[in-house]
Amino acid sequence: MLRSLGQTPVIGSDEDPRVAELRTAVSRLRRELATLPSEFPDRAIAEDELAALAAMATGGHPEIPRLRSSLLLIAGAIGSVSALARGLKDVRAAVDLFGESPRP
Repeated sequence: MLRSLGQTPVIGSDEDPRVAELRTAVSRLRRELATLPSEFPDRAIAEDELAALAAMATGGHPEIPRLRSSLLLIAGAIGSVSALARGLKDVRAAVDLFGESPRP
């Protein structure tokens, strides 16, 4: 996906490309949410969970169960806001790059 956005990985960087993709998708959705003029009941939940995802991406080693939990909360909070559908899809795709949660 980085290449489709006209970006290429930094040579010599040991950053996980999945983390970079997550950070990009979360940042984009946060910007889209911030520019949305309308209020909706669960906006604060979406903003809080996007902040949590951004923090996990910044840390470089996100926990898969926490990623999935945040994604579900975000989808529930903004799922009916059609203006954010593309950004939500991109965040989901970035979370999916980390694979399935390990089962106990």
